[in-house]
Amino acid sequence: MNEINTSVLIIDDEEMVRDNMEEILVPRHQSIESQQINHAASILFDAPTPILAPLTSTIPVFKVEKASNGMEGVEKVKASIKNNSPYAVIFLDMRMPGWDGLETAIEIRKFDSKAEIIFVTAFTDRSIEEIIEQAGQNVGYHCKPYASQEIIQLATKAVTDYSRLRNLESLIESIASIGLNERQLTSLLKNILDQLATTIGTDMAFLGRLRDDFSYEKVLSIGAMEEKINLEELVSRIRDIEISAEEVVQLDELVLARLNGYSVFAVLKKNGRLNTEKMYLLRLFVQNAAQAIRNAEMNEELIRKEKLSAVGSAIGMVMHDLRPAIGNIQLLTGIIREEGYKSDWLDMIDRSAGQASEIFEDFMDFIRETPVEKETLLLKPLLESALAQLAPKDALDSVHIEIEADDELTVQGDQSKLKRVIINLLNNAVDALLDHKISGPQIQIIARQQTDFVSIQVRDNGPGIPLSLLKSLFEPFVTKDKSNGTGLGLAIVKNYVTAHGGNISVLNDNGAVFNIKL
Repeated sequence: MNEINTSVLIIDDEEMVRDNMEEILVPRHQSIESQQINHAASILFDAPTPILAPLTSTIPVFKVEKASNGMEGVEKVKASIKNNSPYAVIFLDMRMPGWDGLETAIEIRKFDSKAEIIFVTAFTDRSIEEIIEQAGQNVGYHCKPYASQEIIQLATKAVTDYSRLRNLESLIESIASIGLNERQLTSLLKNILDQLATTIGTDMAFLGRLRDDFSYEKVLSIGAMEEKINLEELVSRIRDIEISAEEVVQLDELVLARLNGYSVFAVLKKNGRLNTEKMYLLRLFVQNAAQAIRNAEMNEELIRKEKLSAVGSAIGMVMHDLRPAIGNIQLLTGIIREEGYKSDWLDMIDRSAGQASEIFEDFMDFIRETPVEKETLLLKPLLESALAQLAPKDALDSVHIEIEADDELTVQGDQSKLKRVIINLLNNAVDALLDHKISGPQIQIIARQQTDFVSIQVRDNGPGIPLSLLKSLFEPFVTKDKSNGTGLGLAIVKNYVTAHGGNISVLNDNGAVFNIKL
């Protein structure tokens, strides 16, 4: 918590009003000089009890400056910003010679958007709507004549709100610079979002990614917003409006802040407009939360790569020695067959050796991250070739695999790597269908030319992807309920697709559905 800012600026063309408000906020008997005199007098003449009496007042000790017109007031505001000692609250008369109060407030906002401005006036020909529209919504309004307690109450609330918001602002700004893992960061962001929601005046809000294609991925939420809000309708409303970067917009009771692929939605408790200060805090939260999430993701990726590098160095040496031995197995089974021996066991040995070789190649490809070499490829023959190279499995013939692609459909890509992508996806689908004994197992491969990309969809009618794995499915060593798997296949698939400048996603729709865009 920063020390509370109690600086007050009074702008009024009447000297008597300026002096009166100063006397209310800083009574002479509370001045430093008066306190020192009273202290000395009590030591010399009075009982010591008052010196030891605790200070019970909760009213802040205000620091007051005054200006006789709008231009002088704006100059004082500019100087306070330059000296890094801004005013927390500005009391402003509406009717003054030269700039009136509204014109002065508009000029002040060019240099200080955070000070609490309170208009104190006996008469104005400006409507409340006009004042809010031009001076911003973080303004107050009070009529003359005023009571002393009213001024003290207004100033106390204003400096308290100002300092509370500055502390929240400082907290928000700090989250982008601290190093946390994703789980710790999510907990921190939720706590800050709770505070921000309280400041804004809502009990329902959530933070998430809103991608360029308007697909939404939740990061965290508070309240029962997801149960009360139709997310598809919400995204549809957003699609119909233009929201530029670093902008916060309010649509009736809904407030949206969108920034760098991340967004915050909040639903206000009552219909009303957020003031500029709260809009600013919301934008600041989204900006720093997005950066903090990216930092956490980069940190996790760095740790993952460091682990893979260490594992890769160790296993690479082991593989160097094992690869010739594994290759010799299939050479020996061939020699045994030439000697006239025939057995299903030989076929099983061959399949096991082939599987071991594929595991080696998958791991080495993943560690090397070898670049792609693109050329123009006919896609349908590539898909058919991948289908022909599926790993032999018992009951594979029972799986109906269908390819839908135009004969002339082409793509720019690396033939061997794209073939490996399709083979890995098909092998996974076949394993899922056979391991779960799906009745009437089917796989569809659908390739289409879209406006500016080629789409490839691999769909099966199996059990789908476990919900617990959907988010981490393309990370290395993630696997579950597979009879044979290293957890590298889909990590390699993602690497190859990304290396082509494309992307891959997965969803469940009566089975697993993988969508590739190249």
